[in-house]
Amino acid sequence: MKLLADENFHRAIVRGLLRHMPQLDLVRVQDVGLRGADDPTVLAWAAGEGRLILTHDAETLIADAYVRVRSALPMPGVIEVSQTAPIGVVIEDLILLIQGSLPNEWEHQVLSVPLR
Repeated sequence: MKLLADENFHRAIVRGLLRHMPQLDLVRVQDVGLRGADDPTVLAWAAGEGRLILTHDAETLIADAYVRVRSALPMPGVIEVSQTAPIGVVIEDLILLIQGSLPNEWEHQVLSVPLR
């Protein structure tokens, strides 16, 4: 599974995921030259790269993701992560999702973490 962490995604979660899964294909928006890009641009880039997006943006990015779905545009999926959930719980749930998912399983879907 290929992931893209949104620009304001918590760095401790990214570090925790990579510590537990060093081979994980995870990049951040700022790593790929999209710092400051609007949500439609980030979604289009993620779709072109087949990357599931990790975000804390429960409003605008998700609304734009649904616009892509309604417009029949590619949308590899979005995982909206609560900013108030304990980081350890979030990392555990993300690992569970990553390890238990098939390629393209979350296409056109928005998931929420924590799972509990």
